[in-house]
Amino acid sequence: MNDALSNLMHEDRRFPPPAELAASANVTAEAYDRATQDREAFWAEQAERLDWGRKWDRVLDWDNPPFAKWYTGGTINASVNCVDRHVAAGRGDKVAIHWVGEPADDTRDITYAQLQDEVSRAANALTELGVVKGDRVAIYLPMIPEAVVTMLACARLGAPHTVVFGGFSADALASRIVDCGAKVVVTADGGYRRNAPSALKPAVDEAVAKTDGLVEHVLVVRRTGQEVAWNDSVDVWWDDVVARQSSEHTPKLHDSEHPLYVMYTSGTTGKPKGILHTTGGYLVGTSYTHWAVFDLKPDTDVYWCTADIGWVTGHSYLVYGPLANGATQVLYEGTPDSPHKGRWWEIIEKYGVTIFYTAPTAIRTFMKWGDDIPAKYDLSSLRVLGSVGEPINPEAYVWYRSTIGGDRCPVVDTWWQTETGQILISPLPGVTEAKPGSAQVPLPGIAADVVDDDGNSVPDGHGGYLILREPWPAMLRTIWGDDERYKDTYWSRWPGVYFAGDGAKKDEDGDIWVLGRVDDVMNVSGHRLSTTEIESALVSHPKVAEAAVVGAADETTGQAVCAFVILRDSAAGDTSDIVAELRNHVAKEIGAIAKPRQVMVVPELPKTRSGKIMRRLLRDVAENREIGDVTTLADSSVMSLIQSGLSSNDD
Repeated sequence: MNDALSNLMHEDRRFPPPAELAASANVTAEAYDRATQDREAFWAEQAERLDWGRKWDRVLDWDNPPFAKWYTGGTINASVNCVDRHVAAGRGDKVAIHWVGEPADDTRDITYAQLQDEVSRAANALTELGVVKGDRVAIYLPMIPEAVVTMLACARLGAPHTVVFGGFSADALASRIVDCGAKVVVTADGGYRRNAPSALKPAVDEAVAKTDGLVEHVLVVRRTGQEVAWNDSVDVWWDDVVARQSSEHTPKLHDSEHPLYVMYTSGTTGKPKGILHTTGGYLVGTSYTHWAVFDLKPDTDVYWCTADIGWVTGHSYLVYGPLANGATQVLYEGTPDSPHKGRWWEIIEKYGVTIFYTAPTAIRTFMKWGDDIPAKYDLSSLRVLGSVGEPINPEAYVWYRSTIGGDRCPVVDTWWQTETGQILISPLPGVTEAKPGSAQVPLPGIAADVVDDDGNSVPDGHGGYLILREPWPAMLRTIWGDDERYKDTYWSRWPGVYFAGDGAKKDEDGDIWVLGRVDDVMNVSGHRLSTTEIESALVSHPKVAEAAVVGAADETTGQAVCAFVILRDSAAGDTSDIVAELRNHVAKEIGAIAKPRQVMVVPELPKTRSGKIMRRLLRDVAENREIGDVTTLADSSVMSLIQSGLSSNDD
C-alpha cells in the first residue's frame, strides 16, 4: 500500500492516563509481557474469571487450522455466568439493567434476581414451544428487556440464536431464518421510533410465509398495542406463554465449543454470511475485554453501550460481556434526538453513567449540533469514553474527549469486527498514552500486525493490510454451513493468516491506524489513498461536521477524489467559498495528490441502519450514474436530498 500520505498519520497530541485511574487500573503494562511470554497461560488465567462446570483439558486446539477450538473438554453455560452466578454470590438486588424506553417516562430497573426469574420463565416457555438444545431461534425485537431475556434464555437451553436488526426487511429476515434453519421467531407487535409506533410483526408474517413451513411458532411481545394479523396455529403472545411459567429453571452445561449464536454480516450480497460464535471462548474474550478496556469496576460503574442488539457490538458489549461481569448498565430504546437533541446527555446525567461506548457517526452528529447542547447537562459522572464501529477522526476524538469527557476522560478507540467477536486493538485507559485517531496497539494476548502484499510486516511509518497471526478466544469458528467459504473469505490471502479486509498503517511510533476497508482505497495517479485519511483531513476543518470520500473514474488520473461534506450548524449559510477552502485545506493537510476534484456540500449522508456510510451510492452520484439499491439505508430519501441539493466544484 502506497505511503504518500504518511504525514497524516503523524499526531502530536498525547493524553496520558489520568493518575487516579492509572493507580487503580484493572490492567497494567505487565499484562502485555505476561501474555507475550505464554499466550495460552494468559488466556487460561482470563477463563478463570468465569464459572465452569468442568474445567478444560486444553486451552487451545489449533491442530486443524483455520478451525480453532478453545477450552476443549470444558463445560459452561453463558446464561448462568451472566445471571445466576451473581445472584448466588448475593448480588441479586444489584441493578443489572436501567431500561429507558422511547416514551420518556417508560422506564424499568431490573435487578439480577429479577433478570434470573425472567430468563428462567422464557427458557421454560421456549421449551414448551418445542425448542431443544441445538435448535435455532430467530430474534427480531426492538431494544426492550425481552430482547436480552430471550438471548439469555436461548443460551441457557443451548439453542443458538440469530438476532436480526429490527430495521431489516422481510426478505432479509426470511433469508436468515432459512439459512440457519430457525424453528421459532421471537418478535413484537412493534417498537417505538421518535415516539411513534413502528410495526414489526407484518415483516415477520411476510418472512415466515417465505420459509416453507420451517417456522413452527412466532412468539410476540405486546409492546405498542398495535393491531396485528394473527395465525392461531403459529402465533403466541409472550404474555400468554411466558408469564405463566415457573421462575425456576435448572440450566444444563454445554460444551465450550457449543454454538452460542449466528450473526449475519450486513451489506452482503447473495447468500447471507452467518458468522458462528461458540460459547466458552466467546464469553472469555468478551468478558475480559469489557473488564480490561473499560476498566470496569462493577460495584460503582454504570455502563452504557448505545449499540442495538441487532449488531455484534450489542451482543458482545451490551449483553454477554457486561452481564458476565456483573455490571449495571443502561439499555435505551430510542434515538439520540427524541424527544430532543440532548436526550443521551440527559440519560447520562440521570443514571450517573460512568462508562460510555458509542460510534464515531453519532459523535460527529453531536459535533454538528453544537457544544451548547451537551453543555446543558452534568456529565461529570463520566470517567471512560469508548468509540466503536469505524475509525474515529482525530478532531471528532478530541471533541468527544473535551466536550463530553470534560478533558479528563480517556478515550478507548476500539478495533474489532463481527467476525472477531471481541475487541482486539485498543488503548488501555490506565496504561496507554492515548493518541487521537489511532487504535494504537493490540491488546494483551492478541497477535495483530500490518503486512505488505507479500504478507511481510511493514516497518513503522508504512501502511498495508491488518491481519492476525494467532487465534484468539472469541474468534468466529466458521460461516454457518459453509466451511469452504470461511476458509476462502478469511484465510486464503496468506497461509495461516486471518485477513478480513481492513487496511491499516503503522505510524512512526509503531501505533496502528485503521484505515477502513481496503475496498475504500482509491488509486489516484498510481498513489493508493485511503478514504479515511482524506475524511479525517476534511473533518479537521472547523466548518465540517462530517465527510465521506469516494474515488470516481477519471480519464486522466484513473480515479479522482470526490468528497461529500456536511457543515456544522454554525457554518450553515453561504457555501460559495467553502468548496475552494476545503480543497485547499486537504492539499495543505495531506498533499496536492489528495486534493479533491470535487467537494459537494450535502444535508445528510447515506447511512445504513448501523450507521455505516454507503459509499457505493455516493460513487454513483460522483460518476453520474443511476443510483443503486437504497433498501438498506436508514432513510432512503437521503439520496434524493443529495442529488437535489448538491453544491459542487470542478476547477
